[in-house]
Amino acid sequence: MRTRIINLACLLVLILSACGGQPAASIATPTTLYLVTVPADATVTPTPFQPYTGPEALLNTPVNTETPGPPTPTFDPNAVIPPTPTPASFYVPPYAPEPSTDLTSEGTVTFLLLGSDKRPGQTYFRTDTIIIVVIRPATGQVAMISVPRDLYVYIPTVGMDRINTAYEYGEMPKYNYPGGGFALLKDTVKYNLGLTINHLAIVDFTGFASIVDTLGGIDVPVFCPYTDYPLVGNNPNPGNSTALVTVGPGVVHMDGTLALWYARARDKSSDFDRGRRSQEVLRALYTRALQTNSISKIPELFNDFSSAIITDLTLPDLLKLAPLALHLTNADIRSFYIGKDLVTSWMTSGGASVQLPNGPAIQSMLQQALAFAPRTPDATPLTVEVRNGTANPGWDSLAAERLNYVGYDTRLAAADRQDYANSLLYDLSASPDLSRISSILNVLGLPQQAFVAAPMQADINYVLIVGADYQPCFNPATIAP
Repeated sequence: MRTRIINLACLLVLILSACGGQPAASIATPTTLYLVTVPADATVTPTPFQPYTGPEALLNTPVNTETPGPPTPTFDPNAVIPPTPTPASFYVPPYAPEPSTDLTSEGTVTFLLLGSDKRPGQTYFRTDTIIIVVIRPATGQVAMISVPRDLYVYIPTVGMDRINTAYEYGEMPKYNYPGGGFALLKDTVKYNLGLTINHLAIVDFTGFASIVDTLGGIDVPVFCPYTDYPLVGNNPNPGNSTALVTVGPGVVHMDGTLALWYARARDKSSDFDRGRRSQEVLRALYTRALQTNSISKIPELFNDFSSAIITDLTLPDLLKLAPLALHLTNADIRSFYIGKDLVTSWMTSGGASVQLPNGPAIQSMLQQALAFAPRTPDATPLTVEVRNGTANPGWDSLAAERLNYVGYDTRLAAADRQDYANSLLYDLSASPDLSRISSILNVLGLPQQAFVAAPMQADINYVLIVGADYQPCFNPATIAP
């Protein structure tokens, strides 16, 4: 029997964040890697760097005066992707396609995190935000998978339709589906994606905003500047207003209303980009929950928002997960997306715009998401200290979060000044791993010339100084491990 609860901590523990995906792009070692060494005895002065005199020398490195190359191309979240032309012979899914092979295994716990589009007075509603969270408690790893609402799938007993309608159909007396909307949505996900879902949670607009406000707001790393029409009530403006809202790049403090807009607006972008922004918001929610010690207050918070979330989780379920959440960081969370490269835009005979899934490609991505690869490419726990060498507030946090996406632990520290023209990555090890250095630089979108060898004894592996050449905007799907 469903338990109607809203537990802010519950959502955060589960979600571990989530409100995308493609196979990770491999990062090849470049043929030329510029190795700039800093001598330990300070008897030689390398150009353009000062002599090395110990750890504090990192705080006194002069600006690299080399002329930067052309700017790195950036991911534009506001770009409107035209529908892919579909030839007349394009294969249209049959009424009852073959069910997918079950990809889940023992030792994992799976959740569906759903955002509803329910309006006041509505009996039935759709789930326009769909995020699958897979947790492996034994290793403390989490995978989040964003599913576009218009994915055209087979819904048992109903037929072909958008995946966001499955819950709605399951609640209708007409279909009388055993277990209702939750059961039908679970069965739909398993049939089409091969993922067995253990638990679900649905939050509505008002409840989502209330969660954020209860936490005192959240600090969201906005990598790419985003501009869109404001919400009218809780709904996206249809475009008849000249007023626009713009945020980023930078760390933006958001109250419930602004966070809801950022996670929901799509008039100037797409459903795929909305999935990316929703994951950014949920990562920020998880971080804020840890900062406010909310997870340890689950029993007290259990009934605080009883009208905002529908879930089949019980208090004992949440308490079992709480210890895991307390030891997770954003570096333990992987993000995956059923993105526009894994689907084909198509229009049904009824005039509905949908996304036809590329089955094999989606299965490959899901297998990767469930593989739970080591946190860092070489399975060695690594920490990068990030310092902001620019006058742009929060750019150190943006770079740190970007490294978290591929499993690097990070910490922030103050830079000696804010006028660095170029970003610098210092390797503090005695013997630099050039392949790993290349990987980190590629993740950050930095040139190989940013690498500096500075061997010393330290409790960290690398120091990154963010310079004016740093481009914070990136597409997480292109760097997922």
